[in-house]
Amino acid sequence: MDRRKFIAGTGGLAGILAASVAPAVHGQTTNIRWRLASSYPKSLDTLFGASEVFAKKVSDMSGGKFVISTHAAGELMPAFGIFDGVQQGAVEMGHTAGYYYYGKDPTLSIDCSIPFGLNARQTTAWFYEGNGLKLFREFYSNYGIVNFPCGNTGVQMGGWFKKEIKTLDDLKGLKMRITNLAGEIMTKMGVIPQSIPGGEIYQALEKGTIDAAEFVGPYDDLKLGLSKVAKNYYFPAWWEGGPQLSLYVNSKAYATLSSENKAIIECAAAYTHTDMLAKYDARNPAALKELVASGVKLNRFPKQFMDEAFKHSEELYAELSAKNPQWKKIFADYSTFRRDTNQWFRFAEAGYDTYMQSLKL
Repeated sequence: MDRRKFIAGTGGLAGILAASVAPAVHGQTTNIRWRLASSYPKSLDTLFGASEVFAKKVSDMSGGKFVISTHAAGELMPAFGIFDGVQQGAVEMGHTAGYYYYGKDPTLSIDCSIPFGLNARQTTAWFYEGNGLKLFREFYSNYGIVNFPCGNTGVQMGGWFKKEIKTLDDLKGLKMRITNLAGEIMTKMGVIPQSIPGGEIYQALEKGTIDAAEFVGPYDDLKLGLSKVAKNYYFPAWWEGGPQLSLYVNSKAYATLSSENKAIIECAAAYTHTDMLAKYDARNPAALKELVASGVKLNRFPKQFMDEAFKHSEELYAELSAKNPQWKKIFADYSTFRRDTNQWFRFAEAGYDTYMQSLKL
């Protein structure tokens, strides 16, 4: 996923705020019109499309009385202006990924994905049946935001490399599009992280500005044409085992809603959460076949590489826990859940999956 901008903003947030109108108090029978700003361009139909799926469900469940207009990155605010836009009331809602706002507080990364974190099912379990949603509701309340899980890509691919990665020495000096916590860890391993918008990855690889890049997975990567400029496709993205997207709602606007409309938002977000993962799981297989048929070489990251990244990840988490109380509180619960759920997945899920994947179906 993009760590900077998919599309450049078309206007400053200040101008948007000046033109915004404070949300009015709505009764249950009042027609409501809200705006939702997305971090994604319309060309990414799974990512931006989630906003449209959500808005349609809200309209359907409210009998057309609750209408939400959806706006792609750059239409109302820059792709990474969603947090501020929702917090300050420029828009009532936003669809984005918590780790985009790592610079505000690294803890926000846990709301999306962290290196060697939970997979998609485990993340959903932690939020809905563990303490994840409770902890992040407390966290976001400090920013005037009410959060809802609203989509997951599933585990992503590790990215495109012009040369094969056989040893750790092959990483030294490698310029790669990767940022946030993963970028910090890669830096410790000799990589030079680069922040490049999704729409500019192809050109950067083609011109040699970068040597490698990660985005999402086969379905989205195929659209960007990355296989035309780099043939080594690595897996898995150890930094994105189950990236969860979030729906942000301005807390003041949310407070004006009836109980019925609050329930509609909750249910529509949950539907969208499942819908996005289903789309990626259904569309990635065909896209991967097409990529391999075009000459792409699939490579698993060497175990030495994975072990080194895991070691640096645990060291980084210890450093964050020592200096960031919010991180320490939420990560302590998260890591306990991670330990326990992986013990379970090791037997049932992994046992079944390993056997099924060994068959020639």
